[in-house]
Amino acid sequence: MPIKLATWNINSVRLRMPLVEHFATRFQPDVICLQETKCRDGEFPSADFKRLGYPHVAINGQKGYHGVCIASRMPFDAIDKQEFCEKGDARHIAVTFAAGVAGRDPITVHNFYVPAGGDEPDRETNDKFAHKLDFLDEMAHWLGDGRAGGHAIVVGDLNVAPLENDVWNHKYMLKIVSHTPIETEKLKGVMETGPWVDAMRRFVPEQERLFTWWSYRSPDWATADKGRRLDHVWASEQLANSIRGIEVVKEARGWERPSDHVPVLVDIDH
Repeated sequence: MPIKLATWNINSVRLRMPLVEHFATRFQPDVICLQETKCRDGEFPSADFKRLGYPHVAINGQKGYHGVCIASRMPFDAIDKQEFCEKGDARHIAVTFAAGVAGRDPITVHNFYVPAGGDEPDRETNDKFAHKLDFLDEMAHWLGDGRAGGHAIVVGDLNVAPLENDVWNHKYMLKIVSHTPIETEKLKGVMETGPWVDAMRRFVPEQERLFTWWSYRSPDWATADKGRRLDHVWASEQLANSIRGIEVVKEARGWERPSDHVPVLVDIDH
């Protein structure tokens, strides 16, 4: 059964609901995973999603910060929220689709928003960076605890660009938060606990550049193309061969009042 899943750091779902509607109408994903929704559960525009054909919405929200959701055309069999680092932050939500709903087997979708980590890559002087590293450690332990044993997928803004061609300038970026060696090693460690398969790089070879984020600070982001791959799609080994394609919707960065991230589409047939 083919399904199309999207992951997108929307940077305020209420502010950018017109972009979500445009995207959903044009690309017709069956499941939409959003990060950085920036609103409490009761403020989430569920009615708008239902109007667009997504009656099933799982939300983990927070006032003004963070927040994740999964909106679906298909019903959920279960919803799970996991807290990390005892911060009370809304950074994870997961749903499970029963067998026959999104494929012949049950499938679990994990949607993450990993902390950005601030500006200074120093655990001792930057509490935000310390939090990010601790989050990745807990994420490794939690995701490695049998959660890659079936048909499962991890998506979201993981805020780390782990490979050389996941950034516009590898040498320069080694001292910039999101591509420092300690972050990239920790993210690779999270992936290895599954083990999880980097689905995006199955379709775009590691020697090719692959970006999903372009800074608001660049006056001409498209020409400069100083991007990073901060958004990821990982699959369990059982699900990996069922992923038929990946599309980074780069044009979304040029839409009116855009997020600094763009959607990633995943075609699954299992």
